[in-house]
Amino acid sequence: MTADITPEDLRAAIAAGHLTEAQAASLKALAETRAGLRTPEDEPFELFRGFSEIFVTVGLGILIAGGFGLALALSVPLVMALAIVAFYFLGRYFTLRRRMMLPSILLVTAFATALAAIVGSLMSVDNPFSSIYDLFGDARTSLTQHLVVCTVTAAGLIAWFRVFRVPFTMFLLGVTGAFAVLSIAGATGDIAGTENPFDLLEGSTVAWGTLVLGLAALAGGIWFDMRDPHRLGRMSSSGFWLHLVAAPALVNTVAQTFLTMGPGLGYVLMAIALALITLLAVVLDRRSFLTAGIGYLIFLLLYVTDRSGEGRSWVFVFLGTGVFLTLLGSFWIEARGQIMRALPNFPGKHRLPPYKTAIATPTPA
Repeated sequence: MTADITPEDLRAAIAAGHLTEAQAASLKALAETRAGLRTPEDEPFELFRGFSEIFVTVGLGILIAGGFGLALALSVPLVMALAIVAFYFLGRYFTLRRRMMLPSILLVTAFATALAAIVGSLMSVDNPFSSIYDLFGDARTSLTQHLVVCTVTAAGLIAWFRVFRVPFTMFLLGVTGAFAVLSIAGATGDIAGTENPFDLLEGSTVAWGTLVLGLAALAGGIWFDMRDPHRLGRMSSSGFWLHLVAAPALVNTVAQTFLTMGPGLGYVLMAIALALITLLAVVLDRRSFLTAGIGYLIFLLLYVTDRSGEGRSWVFVFLGTGVFLTLLGSFWIEARGQIMRALPNFPGKHRLPPYKTAIATPTPA
């Protein structure tokens, strides 16, 4: 009696270090070729693998909270520097050895916070931790201070990713980029000086910075996706988190720009933009990208209808969005297969996740 090797088995082999992501992808492609069918894939998402990870994360969270409290009482640079050393060794155990996902997410988040606290406190002339608040909330601090904190934090996150390969690191990089955009906008006075800082037509730094951030995150997500089209390893998971950054950033800027145009042209352009975003999500086979974008759009539309006084308009927003997502989710694989077969060959098409189509016709025995 033999057992078939499933994609979950391949992912486990990658996590355990028995196979590389390239080897697992080649093995899966060979098996599909021999079977005569290249099967479409779901979009795997795993935040934790069991309650043991939750239990460990709770313990780590309490420990980290105590460390931050100690830093407030004593010295932020000294205590946070010692904490970073501790995070490194904890990461080697929980991330590299135990392969625990949720504790790894907490550790990289704590590392980034500690690193930002150290840089911010060293640039402060008064209370160390109050400087972190001032750095992002007080226009009196210089733009240089803002960018130094963001740059050092981003560099630290990249170094952490190179060592531990935690996909969630990409999301934190996106958040760091958003802080940098807001810092630049705060220093230039764009946030207070414009009616809608996310309107591209007003030329706001926030709007253009958010757009660039979204496009950069989208490009990074596609790059990771193309390196792991079968979604067997951490490359695809890293792309997942970048798509969660890209979708709200792009939808926010585009939607707010078109909504300010009012009924007519603005709404038509917004509908076209949403159709293109949906098409892009289907081509990339990223339900997460579309879900994050649609989720933020619902929030935005609810906010707009509430301000306009149309109190019950949210009902139609929910009904229309729910019907659309239910139908698309139910027939995603079929719709994607038809769209991908209809599209002409373009650079990188063969490196995208497989879609529903036969690549060979098996001959009868």
